[in-house]
Amino acid sequence: MPLPSEMDQKDKDPDSDLLSFSELGLPESVQRAVDELEFTTCTAVQSKVLPYSLSQHDVCAQANTGTGKTAAFLTTILSQHIEFPLDQVNPIGSPRALVLAPTRELTMQIKQDMNALSRHTRIRSLAVVGGKRVKEQRDELTKRRIDVVIATPGRLLDFIGQGVVDLSRIEILVIDEADRMLDMGFIPDVRRIVRQTPERRRRQTMFFSATFNDDVRRLINQWMFEPIQVEIPSESIAADSIDQRFWVVGRDEKRQTLYKFMKRCDPIRTLIFVNRRSEVKKVTKSLQKRNIPCEGLSGEMPQRKRTATLNRFKRGETRHIVATDVAGRGLHVEGITHVVNYDLPDIVEDYVHRIGRTGRAGAEGISISFVSESDGFVLPELEELLGHKVSCTTPSYELT
Repeated sequence: MPLPSEMDQKDKDPDSDLLSFSELGLPESVQRAVDELEFTTCTAVQSKVLPYSLSQHDVCAQANTGTGKTAAFLTTILSQHIEFPLDQVNPIGSPRALVLAPTRELTMQIKQDMNALSRHTRIRSLAVVGGKRVKEQRDELTKRRIDVVIATPGRLLDFIGQGVVDLSRIEILVIDEADRMLDMGFIPDVRRIVRQTPERRRRQTMFFSATFNDDVRRLINQWMFEPIQVEIPSESIAADSIDQRFWVVGRDEKRQTLYKFMKRCDPIRTLIFVNRRSEVKKVTKSLQKRNIPCEGLSGEMPQRKRTATLNRFKRGETRHIVATDVAGRGLHVEGITHVVNYDLPDIVEDYVHRIGRTGRAGAEGISISFVSESDGFVLPELEELLGHKVSCTTPSYELT
């Protein structure tokens, strides 16, 4: 059963610098799941992280969504649990591993990936997120042994405050998308959570971030012990399978240009990114009024509605989604043919995350970015990130 996530690695060409999963000496039950998912060659991040993380080193890695980082830390957690069993099981409510992620969608995706990789083990995991039924999660934590908690900071702190979760026996701590945690103002909550875990010499910490800026490096210094640092060169981040186009569009012409593109090119499945929640509603309504069926996805929507919208998109019942970065984070859907940057992102690194929703698993994809007078300031930073100049053209609807 192929996994609809960033872990999908079929059809990757072998490379002399890349390891194969069979070289890593994974426990039989984990290797069996890896084989069933048809994983063979590790990605660059996995090849650099796993030899150290499986040996219990702290590892910090610059890694975007889509690089295979989730498989790296989940494989590590599962392998460590199996190879180093406890003489006496922890009390209920005391997990052995904790994964922190900034959004509910990413947390649920990590949980889905964990389910696939742990299918032949007896390791139990639980997603702890806001917007879900509190009682259901509390019952799981208080009535069953949970080995791995995958959580957003806010809801986890609630359960810690209620005495439902005890983090004093954590052996592996994973902090995913640390830069996003900073952007969303979650770091004070994360600090409170980290203080509940054993001190850094008595736990293994894995830390992932799309960027290693000064703020991120301070967190690494505070929370990690002699970490191995892994960085993937920026020029290798954007997939070669994505045809990147930049259209010069006036700010007041964006809706009309988007409509023309959707009408004349009739893309199979499109993800349209905007920067503000208010724009999600405006762009969605504009397309719907012109008989372009689409739905919106933003952080202010109730969780049940967001989940239902995502499921319709995954099943192909909804072909087009308008989303913010927060809502799009952790969104893994097979067959997205086009990504439209209606607005260029305020944070330039998010560009790579956005366009990475298409051109996955060897498929080809097209990204189109609208460049208006209010977006142009991002271009120099974007060119530096990509490692080359970008060519801006007038809109052309002859897309193949």
